[in-house]
Amino acid sequence: MASVQAREQPPAGPIGVAVLGSTGSVGTQTLEVIAHAPERFRVVALAAGGKADLLAEQAATFAPQLIAVNDEARLEHPLLKDDPRVVTGDDGLIAAATHPDADIVVVATSGHAAIMPTYRAIATGKTIALANKEAIVCAGELIVPFAAEREVQIRPVDSEHSALWQSLGRSTAAEVTRLILTASGGPFLRASRDELARVGVAQALAHPTWAMGGKITVDSATLMNKGLELIEARWLFGIPYQRIEVLVHPESIVHSLVEFADASQIAQLSLPDMRLPIQYALTFPEHAPSPCRRLSLADVGTLHFEPPDLDRFPALSLCRQAGAAGVTYPTVLSAADEVAVAAFVAGRLPFLGIVETVQSVVERHRPDGPVSFESIAAADAWAREAATEEIRRGAASPRPRR
Repeated sequence: MASVQAREQPPAGPIGVAVLGSTGSVGTQTLEVIAHAPERFRVVALAAGGKADLLAEQAATFAPQLIAVNDEARLEHPLLKDDPRVVTGDDGLIAAATHPDADIVVVATSGHAAIMPTYRAIATGKTIALANKEAIVCAGELIVPFAAEREVQIRPVDSEHSALWQSLGRSTAAEVTRLILTASGGPFLRASRDELARVGVAQALAHPTWAMGGKITVDSATLMNKGLELIEARWLFGIPYQRIEVLVHPESIVHSLVEFADASQIAQLSLPDMRLPIQYALTFPEHAPSPCRRLSLADVGTLHFEPPDLDRFPALSLCRQAGAAGVTYPTVLSAADEVAVAAFVAGRLPFLGIVETVQSVVERHRPDGPVSFESIAAADAWAREAATEEIRRGAASPRPRR
């Protein structure tokens, strides 16, 4: 159906894993999974953008051959300063992604910096375990066909896309009627528009079912995260936008569903634990024993589902429109959102101003030619500047809806 269906032959011996973003939420949980099966995996490279103490601890525990840090300042850490394995900057991230002993590259870095390392890892034949959204949201048109051409597998790590992947099995696109992404609805599922206008940072960072990084948690509160996942699903699975839907499911037990031409639906269920999709991306096609708690539907009792409220959470419609418009609109959407979320967390933008800022920037965008890595980089830079300008002018303050 897409590159997630490509080559699946496992290498002989322990699988070499490079973890990009090793000190973040997904990165640390990836290392937990690897530590649970040391006979099966070995860490060959670690890359991180912060938390030097944790990175040094990870390096001591897993003994990678290469350690990539994002800037020279990290080298001041006493356990990293004179380590010959340490490389810095963008070149270091590329070196980790293309390490000759890496069989699987876990792309868990946040933001647009993951795009080129992902592409380069594919170019060298690495299997990609993808937790970063931006690589596909912004460059799916380039990366997914390239992976298919190279017969490189992109294994989704997001719980929703992993659920779709597992539910699809060997089905073809012609057999699929709908992909249904589930969304918890975040902490403000029942909040009124007036209540949303008063949301504070601590409230937005209190997700009801998942423990995630700050940016993705805020995106979950606005439902921007689900909109980005919708764009990602379109490229990963080759299904057009009109056949991809979002369904609110507060318990986060059903992680997504596939509806087939015969009217049957298949879903993947589990307790919310990111280690499960991470492990499946590493062990595919095997469902190996894991440290995750078992689901008891009898204990859960009742599951709830409802359509999303697009009036209170307009990010979903905005993402669908940007995805359908294509070219560099998704890049502008994603970059503007990064700036807006950072401004909200810093107290410079109200909660409702996040999506309003993004929408304003997307509406101002005028693509310049077809999609390329150069046009993506240019659109990214423009969107960040435009979003910063919007916030500085105060143009993103909550306004009455028209």
